[in-house]
Amino acid sequence: MSFPLPTVEASMECNPDDTVGLKAEKHTESSYTSRDEVKLYTDMLVNVDESHSGLLERQHEFGRGKKARWSSLKVSAILAKNVFSLFLIGLFVAVTIIKATHRADPGLNFDSICLTPSCVLAASEIIQNISPNLQDIDPCVDFRAYVCEGWDLKHDLREDQSDVFVGTIMAENSQLLLRHVLEAPIAKNTITVREVVDEENFNKIHDAYSACLKETEIKKIGSSPLLNILLKIEELFPASRPDQRGLIPSMELPHQKSIVYEGENELSNTMAYLMDIGVDTLVSFDIQADDKDPDAVVIFLTAPRQPGLPTKEYYNNTNTLRSYTDMIGQVLEGLLKEATPNTTTNIDHEKGRSPQLGLESGNLVRSLVEFETELAAATPSQENAEDVTKYYNPRTLEETSALLPQISIQYLIQRQAPGFTPDKIIVGSPSYLKAVSTILQNASKETIQAYLVWKTVQAYGKNIEDEAVKPLLRFKNQLLGKDPEASEERWRTCVKHVDSGLGWILSKFYAEAAFSEAAKDFGDHIVSDIKSQFIKKLGVAHWMSKDVRRLGIEKVHNIVQKIGYPQESPDIYNSTELRNYYGAVDISDLAYFNNALSMTKFDIAQMWAKLGRPTDRNEWGMTVPTVNAYYSPAGNEIVFPAGIMQSPVFYDPSVPQYLSYGAFGSVAGHELSHAFDSTGRHYDQNGNFTGWWDSTTIENFQEKAQCFVDQYHNYTVPGPDGKPLHVNGLLTLGENIADAGGLSASFAAWKAREAAHPSQLLPGLQNFPKEQLFFMSYGNWWCGKTRNEEQINRIYSDPHSPTFARILVSSAPRLRCGLVD
Repeated sequence: MSFPLPTVEASMECNPDDTVGLKAEKHTESSYTSRDEVKLYTDMLVNVDESHSGLLERQHEFGRGKKARWSSLKVSAILAKNVFSLFLIGLFVAVTIIKATHRADPGLNFDSICLTPSCVLAASEIIQNISPNLQDIDPCVDFRAYVCEGWDLKHDLREDQSDVFVGTIMAENSQLLLRHVLEAPIAKNTITVREVVDEENFNKIHDAYSACLKETEIKKIGSSPLLNILLKIEELFPASRPDQRGLIPSMELPHQKSIVYEGENELSNTMAYLMDIGVDTLVSFDIQADDKDPDAVVIFLTAPRQPGLPTKEYYNNTNTLRSYTDMIGQVLEGLLKEATPNTTTNIDHEKGRSPQLGLESGNLVRSLVEFETELAAATPSQENAEDVTKYYNPRTLEETSALLPQISIQYLIQRQAPGFTPDKIIVGSPSYLKAVSTILQNASKETIQAYLVWKTVQAYGKNIEDEAVKPLLRFKNQLLGKDPEASEERWRTCVKHVDSGLGWILSKFYAEAAFSEAAKDFGDHIVSDIKSQFIKKLGVAHWMSKDVRRLGIEKVHNIVQKIGYPQESPDIYNSTELRNYYGAVDISDLAYFNNALSMTKFDIAQMWAKLGRPTDRNEWGMTVPTVNAYYSPAGNEIVFPAGIMQSPVFYDPSVPQYLSYGAFGSVAGHELSHAFDSTGRHYDQNGNFTGWWDSTTIENFQEKAQCFVDQYHNYTVPGPDGKPLHVNGLLTLGENIADAGGLSASFAAWKAREAAHPSQLLPGLQNFPKEQLFFMSYGNWWCGKTRNEEQINRIYSDPHSPTFARILVSSAPRLRCGLVD
């Protein structure tokens, strides 16, 4: 029995005020290509590596006019075979499908259907993603099911995954490409070695990758590199009696509490040491452009993003807190045994909870968790931490120090930036610093030491292979709903390791292998089209005053768009500049932990080196393979790494452009819309945090914004207690506004381009109007699956709404909140 693909006509049944409807019309089965015929060609394509689909039609110009040679990656044979096969399959399948359709519609123009391999692959992707039962689904009611039920049938979560969506698969395709780069000898690599320095750079990333892969050696080394750091903490911040030194010292007497630390004290010295290696403890420093003077950099002092558990809400769950306490006890006791192998402990299973913990150790662990719980309670809410009107609190050094006198803020700064004295510090939450001061006054030195040790274990436990830290891995997995024993493939961990520590060298290799100048130009064109439409929309946004509209249009004109890869700070195609950039990073193919340590020290030093210099507006915040994008309010810039510019989000220009505008265009419009969301609206046309909106415009914005808050609050996921947990409409407000504004602007940009240069139809989808394929392309980008535990975590912490909500917002009734319209 065959199942028909319905013809979906553009009706206005969803909402007569919206741009396009998605209501499926009823038609007779004879009007469609049979499901069996569609399955025939999708089955023939299913074995084609999806990571190559965006490359098949690209020009052979990569990087800066350099040809990419795929043979050394063992890809040329695959591509050649696939390209030839696809041409044959494409012709056969397209003719089969079109013949069937032509029988039903003799007036169909064959020339209007794109039959290139890229088009066949793109059509196959969509057909496999959409529901097999389209005729039973009203897209106005459940657009997510309409565009993603087929995707759901093809994809399951691995045991090591708590979440997967189309972007995850794109990222993993990029990782696979980078794996081929990193595992190929330099002499046979895809990249032409033009200079000796190219080989030096390649060897650096190759050695870092190789060291990470050597799990046998890493296991032999065990916990010793981490123990060395923990023993250093004990040396800098001793808490036990001389005859009882250890990582978990015994509790001191009650009268020894309420210790006040002054000047360049033990606590400050220990925190400075941990800051050197990237461990955030009681506070977190960052060096960024000053929101009110974006050409200058300034010190930000905030609460750490994670108090210990992922967010402060987890500390309200009794069961989670009990499991967390048990796990900490197991890990610290295991490390203690390895640090002092000849030491025996008295076991008190009932009172110590963990069978490995004695009474005193169990008490200390509970004291540590209570200390951490108090810090979590004082931590600002996620929405306040990201609200510039709440976190921008300039203070002098003296005022900042007075908030937290137990720590020498001046000493911490001097250790990182000798000779630098700040005129001001942006304090993210003065009330948090005051609370930390109170918490320290009531904490024992032993508890504080245990806390410092634990923060370090959390930061570096992932860099060792040892039984002592296995409970930490199991706990983290369980917290996100994964198999307790699951871990991702080692090579993926190692690719991420290189990208995080030597990312710009790796970026060069990625860009040369997978990104063309033609793609860069097309991406620039899409973004420019969307900017033009955004300006038009601002011109008729009558809820804004005339002056605000004028400045808003100027702001859009001023937005800097960065596409593909950085050409400065550093220029990834300047091999000498890359070598010098990472000159301070020591890499050995035999020392994975030390490599990670060196990479982190380098990142911290780079951050603090910005002080006293103008803001470097050429820097990028994401490496080239990253499947993501961002808008910087102070920089007034939108950035799109090459990693996100691949199918099924971004296609070469020969593919009907409603697909690229529907997915990548909506991403571009999303980032541009951030310039006017609940955060971006506070920054003027030059990136200054200032009050450039008049009161009437603000009132109108707040009224419209409340529509988004209320709408998204209605979406829920099952909470930890089984009751519905609502999306935080306030936390997600900026991203939700950006989704709606971006989709609206991208649709208008595509319609303008379509009017000037009509696109072809896609084989097997020629009965779908182009407008609907635009929205289907957008929806396909967000197809995904998420474990409920991960959904809960994201409700608490993520400013983005769940992916199902982001798809539903694209169906016509959901556009009526749009601010830009």
